[in-house]
Amino acid sequence: MTDPVVERIKKNPKYKELTSKRSSFGWMLAILMLVVYYGYIALIAFNKPFLAQPIGSGVTSVGVPIGMGVIVFTIIITGIYVRRANDEYDRLTAEILAEKTK
Repeated sequence: MTDPVVERIKKNPKYKELTSKRSSFGWMLAILMLVVYYGYIALIAFNKPFLAQPIGSGVTSVGVPIGMGVIVFTIIITGIYVRRANDEYDRLTAEILAEKTK
């Protein structure tokens, strides 16, 4: 049993545009995050001396700010996705729902 409203929404070109844009952007950010994260892990695995270098005369090594950079990068790309979702994806969703009621 299929709801005719759902079928009309699925056939709407804006719905296809929404799912396509959301999916491709999500995959791009996911791949970017995996590259950054696994790049950091690879750096830990294969270049420990570089990460162990102290910064200045303190006890903090180069690896600490790079690791913090990975965390900050995650927060930034999450913010980018949320901003795009709130602007573009919500606008497309509202247009699709408005057309559904016509």
